[in-house]
Amino acid sequence: MPPATHLYLIRHGQSAGNAEGRFGGHGPTPLSDLGVKQAERTAKALAKEGINVIYSSDLIRAVQTAEPLAKLLDVPINTSEAFRERNVGVLQGLTFDESRQNYPQDYYALINRNINHVITDGESYRQLLRRITGELRIILRTHQREKVAIFSHTGAICYLTLFLLGAIHRGTKTTPWIITSNCGINHFEFRGPRNVRVLALNDTRHLVQTTGEDAFAAR
Repeated sequence: MPPATHLYLIRHGQSAGNAEGRFGGHGPTPLSDLGVKQAERTAKALAKEGINVIYSSDLIRAVQTAEPLAKLLDVPINTSEAFRERNVGVLQGLTFDESRQNYPQDYYALINRNINHVITDGESYRQLLRRITGELRIILRTHQREKVAIFSHTGAICYLTLFLLGAIHRGTKTTPWIITSNCGINHFEFRGPRNVRVLALNDTRHLVQTTGEDAFAAR
């Protein structure tokens, strides 16, 4: 049996916006001090996996998370707008309370995962899904039998994961939410276009000694 393709979806480390409970969207919010520590610990864990290829959202919090791994492996970071977080438009930079008070329609559509609702001046989850899955298909064709790490964001990773699980179709109107913690890892194995194995969801065991947070892995 030929070697499988391995895909690692990694959420960025804690950002300054995360620490303040604000919607990041496409904003240029950098990692917090804790986020930097999380990124370093994650790099050490992923280096042991033998990653061949690194992709990242072009937003600074994702690139900063990918950089320690790229340095350890001497592998370039391929940045792409396609792996950005959902564009949350008027909600960007606001707290949950501010969003609920000022833009209740957009806020409740977002937290209820209305997949077709387009946020004012932003995009829908359906549009997010279209851009990230289009890029993922290209990557999987290009890097067959390699180990690929993609650094992205909580919403983007949630919808990539739902897509890989076959949990979204044309008629889907609302979806569950798959939580990925800061620097949590979702790991998939591909042995064919329709032969997908889930090896880990929200794996944060590598962060315990550094950040003191609880570890969770679904294997």
